[in-house]
Amino acid sequence: MNSETNQVDTRGLWCPEPLIIVRNKVREMASGEELHIQATDPSTHRDFTNFCRFMGHELVSASESDGVLEFVIRKG
Repeated sequence: MNSETNQVDTRGLWCPEPLIIVRNKVREMASGEELHIQATDPSTHRDFTNFCRFMGHELVSASESDGVLEFVIRKG
């Protein structure tokens, strides 16, 4: 995995923009690669959880620090 390539910063963006950006980025990735995401919209946790469940991906981690949400999604 190229961690520099597989990073998305959606801080300051609001629903549905973070989900659209993540969906488009995941489409470009190979199965098993991980995407690291930073976000500030609280609804992204719900959105990314549902996205992974419906699309067969894995939400590897979700955390928050100083108002920034960080997620790791592994493409299924």
